[in-house]
Amino acid sequence: MEIQHLAAFREVARELSFTRAAKNLHYAQSTITAQVKSLELALGTRLFHREGRTVSLTDAGVRMLPYAEEILGLVEAARSDVPGRVRPRDQAAASAPLVPEVRSSGANRLQTASTRLDRPSQPPESVR
Repeated sequence: MEIQHLAAFREVARELSFTRAAKNLHYAQSTITAQVKSLELALGTRLFHREGRTVSLTDAGVRMLPYAEEILGLVEAARSDVPGRVRPRDQAAASAPLVPEVRSSGANRLQTASTRLDRPSQPPESVR
């Protein structure tokens, strides 16, 4: 579940239109549709009834809307309450301790994969 998916869901729920929601959020309609579908997939249920150009909330959509509103409200509050922005070099410095660990685990996976590929295997019977 991603914040942008929740924002797309909330806007479609407010407008009852994927087209107007896309316009309001400055996205293509296909992007809004994909974001809502991703949220529906994450939740395991449909949030909207779609019949032609008519859109309405399902029972699950009605129940989900207050949660989306609350989560998005908290995100907005955090963004306005926490001063400053993360600069690229700060972000790189914050993730620096993880880089060697990621590199070593990636190298281990590659070594295992290449070991499997280097083993001779029997040719399929159709080749023999």
